[in-house]
Amino acid sequence: MQLLNQAEVTEYLNIQDAIDTIEQLLHQQAAHPSWIKSPERLLIETFSEDLFSNSGEHNSGAHLSMPAIIYNGKQEYTAVKLVTICPDNPSRDLPTTTAIVTVSNNATGKILAVMDGIYITQVRTAALSGIATNYMSKSDCQSVAVVGCGGMAYEQLNAVLTVRPKIKTVYLWNRSPRGAEQFKARFARDYAQWNVELNVCEQIEDAIKDADIINVATRSDEGLFSVEQIKSDAHINAIGAYRPSMKEISNDVIENSGMIIVDDLAGSRHEAGDLIQADEASDCAWTWDDLSGDLQELVTGELTDKAAKAKQAITLFKSVGAASFDAAVALYVAKQAQENNLGEQVVWEKLPK
Repeated sequence: MQLLNQAEVTEYLNIQDAIDTIEQLLHQQAAHPSWIKSPERLLIETFSEDLFSNSGEHNSGAHLSMPAIIYNGKQEYTAVKLVTICPDNPSRDLPTTTAIVTVSNNATGKILAVMDGIYITQVRTAALSGIATNYMSKSDCQSVAVVGCGGMAYEQLNAVLTVRPKIKTVYLWNRSPRGAEQFKARFARDYAQWNVELNVCEQIEDAIKDADIINVATRSDEGLFSVEQIKSDAHINAIGAYRPSMKEISNDVIENSGMIIVDDLAGSRHEAGDLIQADEASDCAWTWDDLSGDLQELVTGELTDKAAKAKQAITLFKSVGAASFDAAVALYVAKQAQENNLGEQVVWEKLPK
């Protein structure tokens, strides 16, 4: 069994690897639906407001358990990701999301790898946005806005720049200006391969008004901008608002989107707060019947005509995450670790005498 810490996972996994791995998974899932088993993730609220509203010590977070099985035509594997979301962690100089992933061979039950899951989560989420951006946005995009400069936003921006390398201008907005400044400094240091101009904006309106692509990753409970504030052909990647009570994308933006794609159909119905609230609002014309489809249909070409027509309109990708995406990326890392003896090798099973 290979034991991989965060530094080792980060060193041997890049965003293009994750994009390619997830695209392969989506094609495989379309061709052989029974080969991938990914039940909806179990989400348990932590420090929920109804129990701890008077304590004032913790903001409510969540624990998620995410198992998935992948068969590749020769071998079957299980990957399980355990995640804890701690909204107070930035004040402790700790990441908001902590996670660990195990990968095992189902033929023997042998654990192949145990790895830190923070970077796995960041990269697989970013890869989904990268894939959606590649298929849904204009090919000549020049600018991108980052709305919410937390830990998930770094790789999400990296993914967008990977598929749209012509981008030269990045606008940054965060509720805390200090967070945007820290993002700017870290991105310029760690992602120096991108020759982009990073601009911190005091107002969200200034960040989004000229952006061809808008990345949104917040814990907001209301829409952050209206349709009049963005370009009529902007592409939006929304990866926050992972509970029904949360909302980043306003109803009028959703109503006026020419194409809306989700990463996981079943999960979105229960977790995509933006879309759930739009569907339920009496003054909003959008319903689930208007959903254009999911990422698998987009990648496999079923939505090619729709995507082509929507290039002149607002397009929206909403991601809630699914265990199969984590499993595919973690399995890629586990195989790399075994083949190249990466990380620390640990004998877990008791060997026979």
